Amino acid sequence: MSVPFDATVTEPLRHGLSFDIEDWFHVIGVPELEDSGTWATRSSLVERRTDEILGICEDHDVRGTFFVVGWIADRHPELVRRIAAAGHEIGSHSYWHRLVPDLDRPTFRDDLRRSISAIEDCAGVSVHGYRAPCFSVVPGFEWVFDELLDAGIRYDASLFPKPRENGGYPCPDAPHLVTTPSGRVIRSIPMSLTRFGPIRTGFSGGSYFRLLPASVLDRAFEAREASGVPAVIYLHPRDLAPDCPRVPMSPKRSLYLHAGLAGTAAKLKRLLQRFRFTTCEDVARRHLGLLEACT
Repeated sequence: MSVPFDATVTEPLRHGLSFDIEDWFHVIGVPELEDSGTWATRSSLVERRTDEILGICEDHDVRGTFFVVGWIADRHPELVRRIAAAGHEIGSHSYWHRLVPDLDRPTFRDDLRRSISAIEDCAGVSVHGYRAPCFSVVPGFEWVFDELLDAGIRYDASLFPKPRENGGYPCPDAPHLVTTPSGRVIRSIPMSLTRFGPIRTGFSGGSYFRLLPASVLDRAFEAREASGVPAVIYLHPRDLAPDCPRVPMSPKRSLYLHAGLAGTAAKLKRLLQRFRFTTCEDVARRHLGLLEACT
């Protein structure tokens, strides 16, 4: 069960700014990259491109949420410390970047808690938010919300309000409250949709962001503002990397992962100049109040 966001909020609307901090080889659905034992041997772009993101945020005086893969925190602790030192929120993006439906509940629990421990140990911050890899919390896996609360997570940013590859969950595309199977409540900051005629689609992150023209992104954000509902940007370091390494994959997967890489940074800067942004936790506070997730 979900409860929609508070439409009576009177503060100036701020959209959510978020980044999923993983390396290019953490993508799912590419057979050559599935063996995690090969990750440490591959070239890395996560530090260089995350530092670029940090510079863009600093230039525009904006703070966002960086959902960090625990494997990255263990191998690049100084990077995570730089994110924290710059004043950004740090959340969990799992430890091994595996799809939720591929995990049983104890394995999910261990992965989640290992990721939180890795982040908190190296950065000295508390982790309050979680985003599942590929927005892969889907119907039938609502126990995830109870596991999040048990681990001290205050809000979830894993839901994509329409079917998509590896994800999709029927829910409002606005901040809302979710009642867990145990009867508790957790705040949800889902991803954003826009409408092109009869079609509702994502627009504010990943391949949507890279493939859509900047003018279309502008109009989509303007429409969200007109309705008083915040949007949420979600990008990865590889989204800003035209030099992202290539490995064999299907043409469709290559399109989703590689199209439009050269224009991402410029589009992000344009939006940061035109609209107000904040962390995902602040979006939750503004639209869902100060409710503690475990109440």
